[in-house]
Amino acid sequence: MTRAFVRFLRCPNTGSSLSVESLIEKDGRIQEGWLTATTNPELRYPIKQFIPRFVEPGNYAASFGFQWLRHSDTQYDSVSGVNSSAKRFFEETRWPPQLEDELILEAGSGAGIFTEHAASTGATIISFDYSLAVEANYARNGKLPNVLILQADMFHMPFAPGIFDKIFCFGVLQHTPSPEKAFYELVRGLKPGGRIAIDVYRLGLMGLTKYLVRPMTRTLAPERLYKICQAHVHCLWPVARLIRKIPKIGPYLNWLLLVADYSAWYKLEDAKLKEWAVLNTFDMLSPRYDKPQTSRRVANWFAKAGLIETDVRHGYNGIEGRGRKPR
Repeated sequence: MTRAFVRFLRCPNTGSSLSVESLIEKDGRIQEGWLTATTNPELRYPIKQFIPRFVEPGNYAASFGFQWLRHSDTQYDSVSGVNSSAKRFFEETRWPPQLEDELILEAGSGAGIFTEHAASTGATIISFDYSLAVEANYARNGKLPNVLILQADMFHMPFAPGIFDKIFCFGVLQHTPSPEKAFYELVRGLKPGGRIAIDVYRLGLMGLTKYLVRPMTRTLAPERLYKICQAHVHCLWPVARLIRKIPKIGPYLNWLLLVADYSAWYKLEDAKLKEWAVLNTFDMLSPRYDKPQTSRRVANWFAKAGLIETDVRHGYNGIEGRGRKPR
């Protein structure tokens, strides 16, 4: 991080401003150091490998850190050859491609496949994740001059309320202990007139098999579960190739067999499809929390938060929602 970003940060415990102590700097960025609460010097947060850390490394999102460090660039558009992340970011947010002078929060970055597209708007991007996936994100996007990456908790965010022009949270809310509470915490971060875009898994039959086996798989160590998922996908892959040829329902049947088959959505070569299948089968079975929602329930979140110009519908990742905070 650079010193210029400190002005956006607050102590997540007291809300006070933070002072920065640099121990090692490189190319104008703080590689190692401390952020200290100005009202209580005992509250200190480390900067490690250029990333401010407001949480302990071992937490309920550890499996995401494992998967995104292992697959740090698998789903980047430049690596996959498909325009999936850029298309999803701009279609789901419905934000314009130029957002200079705005401050945007990305809540739950994973490896940063959306971070780079948010940064392309020219806005200042603050991107955080609860897991060690921030290290994969930093490797790709951390040196961009308009991006700050940090490790933080959505329920105790290190920012003053009401400072962000825009907030987006894709693929994350269902993996928190309370998706509804997490949503309200995000809304608190918006300026009057600010806009939010989120998505969440939809309750439905597509996830039936996943939720039957998750009570067993989510307790396994990530390393062990990953090997199981890898073996499972590789074993069933020849069968999955045949099943996907069934008109209309083929790829969906593969998902019910716990093979995350993206062939109906993206034109990827077979090796990349298999890599995506391993990654996303693990992603289905490993999270500590997985709490799908209904459109009605999500629409109620937006209403209770007092948002206007709301739009909640079936879309990317299941259910997508957008709204604006009144001025």
